[in-house]
Amino acid sequence: MNEKISLTAIILTYNEEIHLQRCLDSLKYICEKIIVVDSFSNDETKNIAVRNKVEFYQNPWKNHAVQFNWALDNCNISTDWVIRVDADEYLLPNLIKELELKLISLDNDVNGVEVYLKRVFMGKHMKHGLGSIKMMRIFRFGKARIENRWMDEHAVLTEGDSIVFNGEFADDNLNTISWWTTKHNSYSIREAIELLDIEFDLLGGDKKTNLTVQAQRKRDLKLKYVKSPLFIRSFFYFIYRYIIRMGFRDGKEGFLWHFLQGWWYRTLVDAKIFEIKKACGSDVSLMKDYIKKNYKIELD
Repeated sequence: MNEKISLTAIILTYNEEIHLQRCLDSLKYICEKIIVVDSFSNDETKNIAVRNKVEFYQNPWKNHAVQFNWALDNCNISTDWVIRVDADEYLLPNLIKELELKLISLDNDVNGVEVYLKRVFMGKHMKHGLGSIKMMRIFRFGKARIENRWMDEHAVLTEGDSIVFNGEFADDNLNTISWWTTKHNSYSIREAIELLDIEFDLLGGDKKTNLTVQAQRKRDLKLKYVKSPLFIRSFFYFIYRYIIRMGFRDGKEGFLWHFLQGWWYRTLVDAKIFEIKKACGSDVSLMKDYIKKNYKIELD
């Protein structure tokens, strides 16, 4: 049995009965505390959390950033460290061991830890197409917040530095393709809002944040993406991932992953941007009203 460390896991849920037990199993022997913040699920999510004797809260959903920061502020966290884990993710043994060996002995000026993502789609590890991806999922409590963005939100340190661990966590969703496409349809308007914000300052506010090197590089690439022509950019993004970065080496699952996530989804985002611009031109106020009326998202 692993020795528990001063670490709180925060898991945000909505109808995650298919994933939650697997996620908890990867955390419960190493985390001193596990918190589930639920958005009023109507499946077995609550019962699974209660059965595992984790702390369970419910709070209305706005977006991921608001919900996670609500957890930081309202869930009585007393551990030194926090780890952010989605319900369809789980820690791999190499990361668990690394946390046991290294986390407690980190220098005081190290407040964040980046870890590597293992992307699994339809049961297969996607090894090609995107390169290695690392994310800051672990940070000292009180030393980081989640960016208040509608998509692609990152943990941002308020002070100190971050380091990289070699261990991995897996993103392995078990739902059907129909579920996946429905989910990404809902994501697409949020991504459209993000890209419109980059182009027109739709949301206002200070965009400067203390991101990790990889997160900042991704954000810079998104800025270049915004400046590229609608629809053409999603096609070339697919070609880059599937052909140039050899996503085809991951077989049929790889084709579906890169086609659906790299082309279909990105084209759907562009279609919603095109729709909004066609209706509103470059008028930010009209865009906000349009999004509120047609997508039930309040941006002010």
